[in-house]
Amino acid sequence: MSTVETTRPPAAVSPPGRPVTKRPPSPTRSGWLFTAPFVVLYLAFLIGPALYNLVVSFFDTSLVRPGLGAFAGLDNYGDVLTDAEFWRTFGHTVWFTVLTTVPLVVISLALALLVQNFSRGRWFLRLAFFAPYVLPSAVIAIVWRYIYQDEMGGLAALVGWFGITPPSFLGDPAWAMASIALATVWWTVGFNFVLYLAALQEIPQEVHEASALDGAGPWQRIRYVIVPLLGRTTALVLLLQAIASLKVFDQIFIMTGGGPDGSTRASLNYIYDTGFTDYRVGYASAAAVLFFLFVLAVSLVWARVNRRAEDGNRP
Repeated sequence: MSTVETTRPPAAVSPPGRPVTKRPPSPTRSGWLFTAPFVVLYLAFLIGPALYNLVVSFFDTSLVRPGLGAFAGLDNYGDVLTDAEFWRTFGHTVWFTVLTTVPLVVISLALALLVQNFSRGRWFLRLAFFAPYVLPSAVIAIVWRYIYQDEMGGLAALVGWFGITPPSFLGDPAWAMASIALATVWWTVGFNFVLYLAALQEIPQEVHEASALDGAGPWQRIRYVIVPLLGRTTALVLLLQAIASLKVFDQIFIMTGGGPDGSTRASLNYIYDTGFTDYRVGYASAAAVLFFLFVLAVSLVWARVNRRAEDGNRP
């Protein structure tokens, strides 16, 4: 009996002396592997708590009882919208935003223009203006609380040196919010300063030379050339600073605790006190959702206005 032998094609053999190369992993798979830790942490510590907060806002949840509690529907939202203290703290938040946003735009632009004209020591000025921004908010609040201390504080001694009776910067309702805003401006001006400085370096030198040839002085160049060219950067700084100021919490919590007489109590302080002091977690969650919707609306409206302005300036 004859047997039929089946022949198989010979396996691919690499040329002698050349190593066998493996197929590299796909870029998509490598990208997911690199971003997986961030995605997991993002879902666990941001998206997850935000969704849980939304669910809790529809229940009568309390820290003194286990579980979600009774279903409240939209009652928590109705109670928040009719609460005078919620709107009072919201007004304090808006006022703090006004006190900080405008100076932070003007001062950071002025510092960037000043540093841009320095040929030597520019690195030191960048470091000096940006260094406070990297410090934790708790450190800034404690330092400025000692500066504002009555009679023994550095600012009180400076004002008294001119023969002026210093006010109680953190104890007087007329001065407390402005004092916190001043400390915040000193702390965060470095971030906006870096943004403006980077934008100034993107302006071609030919633009400055052409304006100088046309007879424009330094102030005219700043007003009619530099400031218009920095329009997009200014819009970005305004948006970022407004959102950051609306979310103020740390400075007020450490420096005044919302006092005196609640004159510095902001929205997030109100939400914190309601949830962790009064134990009304469901009510505080509803207030947090409403406050988030307001911040989101400010962002969307500002982005839309800025886009329309850019479209109107296009030829």
